[in-house]
Amino acid sequence: MSRPRTEAEYLARLVPSSVAGIGRRSLITGVGAGALLGTGLLAGCGSDSDSGSDSKEVSVGSNQSDPQPKGVIAKVMDGFKTSSGITAKINTVDHNTYQENINNYLQGKPDDVFMWFAGYRMRFFAAKGLAGDISDLWGKLSGYSDAFKKASTGDDGKQYFVPSSYYPWAMFYRKSVWKQHGYQVPTTLDQLTTLSAQMKRDGLTPIAFADKDGWPAMGTFDILNLRINGYQFHIDLMAGKEAWTSDKVKKVFDTWAGLLPLHQPDSLGRTWQEAAQSLQQKKSGMYLLGLFVAQQFGNDEQDDIDFFTFPEIDPAIGAKALDAPIDGYMLARKPKAEASAKKLLEFVGSKEAADITVKNDPTTLVANSGADTSGYTALQKKAAELVGSATEIAQFLDRDTRPDFASTVIIPALQQFIKNPKDIDGLVNSIENQKKSIFTS
Repeated sequence: MSRPRTEAEYLARLVPSSVAGIGRRSLITGVGAGALLGTGLLAGCGSDSDSGSDSKEVSVGSNQSDPQPKGVIAKVMDGFKTSSGITAKINTVDHNTYQENINNYLQGKPDDVFMWFAGYRMRFFAAKGLAGDISDLWGKLSGYSDAFKKASTGDDGKQYFVPSSYYPWAMFYRKSVWKQHGYQVPTTLDQLTTLSAQMKRDGLTPIAFADKDGWPAMGTFDILNLRINGYQFHIDLMAGKEAWTSDKVKKVFDTWAGLLPLHQPDSLGRTWQEAAQSLQQKKSGMYLLGLFVAQQFGNDEQDDIDFFTFPEIDPAIGAKALDAPIDGYMLARKPKAEASAKKLLEFVGSKEAADITVKNDPTTLVANSGADTSGYTALQKKAAELVGSATEIAQFLDRDTRPDFASTVIIPALQQFIKNPKDIDGLVNSIENQKKSIFTS
């Protein structure tokens, strides 16, 4: 696939063609007992009543629980109150808890507006009737290409999502550490392993790593599969069209097993924030994560962060594919304050809200093209260039496949692999058997 020539062309690739057109019935019947069962920890402020649609208060379910993004969301909501006179009451829940309980939350009394992701996961809940149609709102939005609109559209052709930001995954490092030791950016897997061996001799953990919350390891699987087998195989695997027992998938796990000794040990007891802090504290040499890794660095350290795309493994496939997920907002199916909720969605999709984000958050890229990005840090500018140069872009494993498959099969499988990377045959056989049960239900 050729390099995207425009932002619209790039964004068009964010929506995997292999999952487009999946019917409403197949999504609904596929939820099953294992799909993100709620525990009551995620409780919204919404109601099944349509009364109060002209309310001066609207509730927002937020998964932005880390200090920096939480502060940015608060500033965006302050901007909304200033412009509209409506107060946005933010219901912030730990990111992991939010995701694990989202299905139960949406079927109960969710907040009027809730944060979520583009891709399969947005389509999944839209198809289940657990999100409100905001097609009328899209007629009021500006600064979005047709491709962004496509990324916000359900299988029924209606819009259910307002994009706010996106970010690439890459290998991050501290420039001062690399300069001190004379490290060079690796462009092949052999160079990466040679560099990692040198980092060990220099007293560093080569690659920071954490998977206590279950999702970070998905990024490692994604990039290895993209590098070894290519974008189309990866997307087809996520859509249930390829077998996990194939030699191609086994090669991914075999390659990963060879790299595990270069990673921080005991990763299942560590959060991504703690792994990022090891990079910030100059104890680790590299970290594969999203641009949000910068949240764990001080303002005076932002200029010391740099990154490179994960190196090439197969010259025939190259190293241009990457994960670059889109975050944004959705409307509850029956918001208590519908009119105010739609006003909020119009605001978070505006240039004004994007400008607030640019001013306060150096760890993401804003989706609205009308935003003033002159305030981007050098890291953000480089991230935007990386995304623009990518030939294929995935949303991230748990956004490109069924939510129930990601949560009940992939998370425990990857964690089992990290514990015991020797039984690859047993691992892939287990994944494939469970996949068949879920994807044919």
